[in-house]
Amino acid sequence: MSSYIPRALTIAGSDSGGGAGIQADLKAFAAFGVHGMSALTAITAQNTTGVTAVHPIPPHIVAAQIEAVASDIGVDAAKTGMLFSADIIAVVADEVKKWSFPLVVDPVMIAKSGAPLLQPEAKDALIRLLLPLATVVTPNAHEAAAITGQSVTTLADAEKAAKAIADLGPKAVVVKGGHLIGDEAVDVLLVGDRFHYFREPRLASTTDHGTGCTFAASIAAGLARGDDLLQAVTQAKRVVTDAVRFGFSVGSGHGPVNPLAGLYREAEKITVLENVAQAVRFLEDHPVLARLCPESQINIAMGLPQPRDLSDVCGVPGRVTCAGGRLRASSGPAFGGSRHIARAIIAAGRTNPQIRAAMNITVNDSILDACRRLGLVISSYDRRDEPADVKAREGGSTLWGAEEAIRKAGRVPDVFYHMGDWGKEPMMVILGPKAMDVARRALAIAEAVGAM
Repeated sequence: MSSYIPRALTIAGSDSGGGAGIQADLKAFAAFGVHGMSALTAITAQNTTGVTAVHPIPPHIVAAQIEAVASDIGVDAAKTGMLFSADIIAVVADEVKKWSFPLVVDPVMIAKSGAPLLQPEAKDALIRLLLPLATVVTPNAHEAAAITGQSVTTLADAEKAAKAIADLGPKAVVVKGGHLIGDEAVDVLLVGDRFHYFREPRLASTTDHGTGCTFAASIAAGLARGDDLLQAVTQAKRVVTDAVRFGFSVGSGHGPVNPLAGLYREAEKITVLENVAQAVRFLEDHPVLARLCPESQINIAMGLPQPRDLSDVCGVPGRVTCAGGRLRASSGPAFGGSRHIARAIIAAGRTNPQIRAAMNITVNDSILDACRRLGLVISSYDRRDEPADVKAREGGSTLWGAEEAIRKAGRVPDVFYHMGDWGKEPMMVILGPKAMDVARRALAIAEAVGAM
């Protein structure tokens, strides 16, 4: 039994390093559940450090590829990337007019390494023949400057450039903000006479090869699915941000983005939920652990790889309480089910991404002695040293304390603690790769205390 699947076409060059071009585009299409097709415009020899050779495909072969897929499979939306020459642009424009599919134009001109990917004389053909056919054009600041002849360095410049490019015929324009001045990366979308802004903090990452390709391909995938343009751009921004944040550190230059990161993280949620649920059952099955329960109760949590915020950490809403001499979970585990322990996990993960789980317990001299006898790496912080502005910020104390303990240890410790403050009871946090690792470490501590 067959079922319909949206169809998207990339008309672009091949990146032998797998980071950009059709390789990135097809991964982006797959991330959206869209069937990806390709019309190759050029073969490049490139890796993470640069482009060493370019071999353009004959224009009639480019046209034949588009004709082949459009006439049989159909095209719900397409995107263009590297087009290289005026002759290739001309045949692509003819095919777009013939088949009348929505088109995202990524006006690729130079590689991240600085290698030219569009012949100088082809720029005019791109502007004259292809931009008027575009549903949306997605230049970065450098490309917007090249198209308009204007300097594009600020948000105001991007708005002016978007208007100037829109006057050339496309239905909409996104000027990407990666190269603009400012603390945020702000993409500017102009549709008709209305601006929309997409803001994200700048990511200090070297896994950014293929960002433009992934962004344009993601928009095309959304259009192929029938999303409106604003929705398609919104989703594309989310996908490309995660693709950069969770890119692959391969090679010695700019590593490739990972358009499938969102899918991998959604799949990982099941594993995390199961591990936390297993750890909770473990805590409930070992009565000796009740001696570690503080008055504020216990939470045990585990995060996705490199958690971005509290929603990426799975904990126990209502915490794990002590009743009848045993630990009992108030509810099943859920993402967003922890605040304080989640912040400790986020802090630890910034130093050691392998540390993704934590659990809080009470602390006293016996517990500290047990940790020492087990050979655990121990650190601490003094809540009396906490800056006033941190105390005033919701959740700031846990994050600050974890960062202080990590700084003092020079690494992520196995456990860290504080001895309390006015209205705050002493507390220890156990850290580990998974929730079950943390639960087993807690049991070892409890048994060591009982043996003293």
